[in-house]
Amino acid sequence: MPVVVQHLTQPSEQDRQDLLKIYADAPQWLLAPFADAEALVTRGLAEGRLLTGRFNDRLLGAAWIERDDDTWRLSRLCVRQLTRNRGVARRLLEEAQRLAILQGAALRLIAAADQPQAADFAHHLGLTLQPD
Repeated sequence: MPVVVQHLTQPSEQDRQDLLKIYADAPQWLLAPFADAEALVTRGLAEGRLLTGRFNDRLLGAAWIERDDDTWRLSRLCVRQLTRNRGVARRLLEEAQRLAILQGAALRLIAAADQPQAADFAHHLGLTLQPD
């Protein structure tokens, strides 16, 4: 599945709807402190934090990315339920890691400390998981 990863800066209405569908499938701990997917998406778009994975003109996955000079933090990684286990999350992470390295920065995956799935995923990909 050729997933195109991009920093979403000018979303279309369809992109916004896709993002709402992506985060509608997210567990509640991933949305916190936001009340719902709408609030998370609105804030992520307003702050320019969304890194997205696109296939056939539709967004399938997204994550928040925060960049400093020496560290990039990736959080709120979520893929639509219908397209999980097809490499979308891996592609998002690999591209974020590639871009961070090009900028001389380390990539850190941020997730709630009490979420073993996030820790297992980070370990599987060779990333450092930092507690949220």
